[in-house]
Amino acid sequence: MSRFGICLTLPFFLLIFAACASTTGPKEAAQTVDLNNGQEVEAVSRAVFDFESKTVRLNSGYDMPIYGLGTYSLHGETCVNSVKSALASGVRLIDTAHVYGNEEEIGRAIREAMQELGLKREDIFVTTKIYPGSDMADPEAAIQGCLDRLNIEYVDLMLLHHPDSNDVKAYKSMEQFVAEGKIRSIGLSNWYVEELTDFLPQVTITPAVVQNEIHPYYQENEVIPYIQDLGIVVEGWYPLGGRGHTAELLGDEVISAIAAAHNKSTAQVILRWNLQKGVVVIPGSSNPAHIQENTELFDFELTAEEMAQLKALDRNEKHDWY
Repeated sequence: MSRFGICLTLPFFLLIFAACASTTGPKEAAQTVDLNNGQEVEAVSRAVFDFESKTVRLNSGYDMPIYGLGTYSLHGETCVNSVKSALASGVRLIDTAHVYGNEEEIGRAIREAMQELGLKREDIFVTTKIYPGSDMADPEAAIQGCLDRLNIEYVDLMLLHHPDSNDVKAYKSMEQFVAEGKIRSIGLSNWYVEELTDFLPQVTITPAVVQNEIHPYYQENEVIPYIQDLGIVVEGWYPLGGRGHTAELLGDEVISAIAAAHNKSTAQVILRWNLQKGVVVIPGSSNPAHIQENTELFDFELTAEEMAQLKALDRNEKHDWY
């Protein structure tokens, strides 16, 4: 089985998450989660981060790296070089989207890195997304467009970027591409409790991942466990605060004190805090030194007291509109 390979020995509906693939098996007793509309669904075990392999087993059966590179603002040669720098630094998760306008550069960087670094396609986990509007109105064309622009055989994870009037239609199209082997896992971005309550009963494949804005000033402390209790992995975008807010967050006195105690940067403390909450992180950067720094998250651990101090920073302060 490859590093991000699927476990084929168990049927999908019996899969339980665990740190090691060998521990998968049927649940002992069924429990339910109320979707807040009077409808209940069967609860499953939460996914467990494996800090040795630095991966998490998705409900689709594939392993996903728990940290990676976000590429929202990366374009042209800067994008190509940043992705290649990340892969050379050990990053194995690359996040993009149709609306970012850089899928061709991402695909090129991956193909070149595979050749230059001796990596196999299955060593790299690539996420992309289709956008509301024209993408979801004609989802088959939008999905195939992503595959064509990336040109890397298949996509590991495809997300719907935001809710849309055609989101169920678009998701069902992604389900078909999963059946055809062109996409391995599917999920959602910018879906919260209300949106999930309405959406989940209408689709066949449970999302493997929900990707939302998460950082110390916007913590989603009720949303995250709700999603995790559905057996869905949570991924955080803007982990360092996002455009116009990063400097304030990285300069926070509480975070700075914790960082000094561990001889780490404030960025590393924030990323580690996410990981200990069970949130996959995808910080963006074009700086090779920062990209490397953002990988050095596994030689320290935040104490319960430090986690509580960070929790107290929550302002419910969203830094983007969605």
